[in-house]
Amino acid sequence: MASQPKPLCALVVDDEAPARRRICDLLARDDDVASVLRAENGVAAIDMIQRSRPDIVFLDVQMPGVDGFGVVEAIGPENMPLTVFVTAYDHFAIRAFEVEAIDYLLKPFSGRRYEQTMERVKERLADPRPTEGDSAGGFGPELLELVAKRATPGAIWDWIAVKSRDTTRLLMSEDIDWIEAAGVYVTVHSKGDAFLYRAGLAAVANRLDPFRFVRIHRSHIVNVRSIASLERRSHGEFEVMLKTGTRLMMSRTYRGEVEAILGQPL
Repeated sequence: MASQPKPLCALVVDDEAPARRRICDLLARDDDVASVLRAENGVAAIDMIQRSRPDIVFLDVQMPGVDGFGVVEAIGPENMPLTVFVTAYDHFAIRAFEVEAIDYLLKPFSGRRYEQTMERVKERLADPRPTEGDSAGGFGPELLELVAKRATPGAIWDWIAVKSRDTTRLLMSEDIDWIEAAGVYVTVHSKGDAFLYRAGLAAVANRLDPFRFVRIHRSHIVNVRSIASLERRSHGEFEVMLKTGTRLMMSRTYRGEVEAILGQPL
């Protein structure tokens, strides 16, 4: 008769409460997880790992003070529980490989992607011997695709080059508030000005950082950092208020994408 798996203890470390809550909610639905600990900074995480010895830790990379890699350094890679790094920034991937993380979740991640991580965690706990190619296989395909994309100059825009007669103006992507469809072109809104860019909305969306920009309507893409608030309207729609005062409608078709990038339901 097969023995029952040991109930798991998980630790969730993130300085942002919504991000902690989402992972904790997912873990709470897992019958194999007996307890979920929470830490909102690296110092608290170090203490909990040393005292409670969790089986798995979901570790945010960027935190004030002691960051995720600082936690690993303090504990020692060889003494760390199975570690899943959670972050919105793919450029930390190589360091995650170096400290032998079992997986790496890029925010916003889907429920299915989380399930794949937990499957990997449980397989490793059941048989701790690493398999051939396991370090590479421990990372989701979307991370590897993004890392490859970032290695190609211009594949993901840090700026948009807007041409007007004999002048080319560089608009930094972080300064773009929103983009709207304008026939076969788009209008880029940045710092109170509007610029016509000669490409379709779908083509532009494919070149923007998916962790900074989100489509809220078939005609609108917004910079998440430019959103001031979202107000519920009828039929599952929301009105998006930007910090500039601009109001845009978010259709229910794109609500799931917005919730994914925010890491919580609206």
